Amino acid sequence: MVAVQYVLLPVLAQGFGLSYTQIGVLKATSSTAMACLEIPSGFLAEKFGEKKLLIAGLVGVGVGYIGVAQSSQFLTLCLFFLLAGCGAAFQHSLSSALLVSRFEGGLRRRALGTYNAFGDVGKLAYAAAFSVPVGMGLAWKNVVLLLATTVLGFGVVVWLLLNDDRIRSRIRSVGNDPTDDNHAAQPGWGIRDRSRFTSLGVIVFLDGIVQAVFLTFIGFVLIEKGASADHAAGGVVLTLIGGTAGKFAGGLLAARLGDRRSFYIVQLMTIAGLFAVLYLPLSLVFIVLPLAGVVVQGSSTVYYGAVADHVDDNKSSRAYSIIYTLSSAASVAGPFCMGVLADRLSLAAVIWALIVITVLTLFFGYAFISRSVHTVQGG
Repeated sequence: MVAVQYVLLPVLAQGFGLSYTQIGVLKATSSTAMACLEIPSGFLAEKFGEKKLLIAGLVGVGVGYIGVAQSSQFLTLCLFFLLAGCGAAFQHSLSSALLVSRFEGGLRRRALGTYNAFGDVGKLAYAAAFSVPVGMGLAWKNVVLLLATTVLGFGVVVWLLLNDDRIRSRIRSVGNDPTDDNHAAQPGWGIRDRSRFTSLGVIVFLDGIVQAVFLTFIGFVLIEKGASADHAAGGVVLTLIGGTAGKFAGGLLAARLGDRRSFYIVQLMTIAGLFAVLYLPLSLVFIVLPLAGVVVQGSSTVYYGAVADHVDDNKSSRAYSIIYTLSSAASVAGPFCMGVLADRLSLAAVIWALIVITVLTLFFGYAFISRSVHTVQGG
């Protein structure tokens, strides 16, 4: 449901007369809530179980978007975007931690790629379920209200199907076997190499800025090139379609070629995609958008698969909460700063800034990926 933001923001901008800075504030508000609650969610899961937190998160998202549908001014939009972001914070790190506790090495990366891809299928479904009816003339508030209600319904499904006690016991059993030297539990956060984990965090932050800003403003780039708001929403859906394939492909690529080669391929293709969006005419941009979505969003699977290689399995919830906090923080800083940049200069300047950030990610990633590959091969 959170992905509806990307197709909803152009509609809100027209309906409320919002500036690019205000659009960045809305996205940053939701992401701030996620950034602040990701780490607490990892601790709370150890105490209360994943089931309760996942349900609470779905309720928060659903109620938040019901409020968005009822809002009549910018301030109330911010408040309900904040509530939806709070709910979304109780999803990513818990789900990723549950998954990595069951797989190792290449299988772990493939599993994460599959998980991320199916997560994007849901995002795509909600984005399409918004943009298609709105494009047919239905009131956007009614569509958002209906979609938010389905999120509450999924909370009921989780309550009926998920056994948090069984899941929690299985996670705690991983890494606590005293005969297993590779998974011996360590005190604290369970981070085996702080320098490598810090480098990974920097990469995730920079890459998170590129993803968040690209998805937030690509609709406005299309509008500036001459597309209507409805067609721009469709362009965002095309990008999300590519992102869905990219999340799955990123896992397969990392498992087959290794983190280092996958990293270079994805980042270089991201730079090429950004140049294409910047300079190609509108008709060709629509063709390129799915491919751009593949590389812009597919990179995260490579990074998230590497997280579990540097932490103890029984502390993976905490480690992933740190990583997702950095990703959420990037979604706070990126859209707000780039919104200001777009108002002061232009949307073209925003795309150029993303190109520079991607190049910077390449420099930060070289040392980390090289050391990580050496560690995995030598271990």
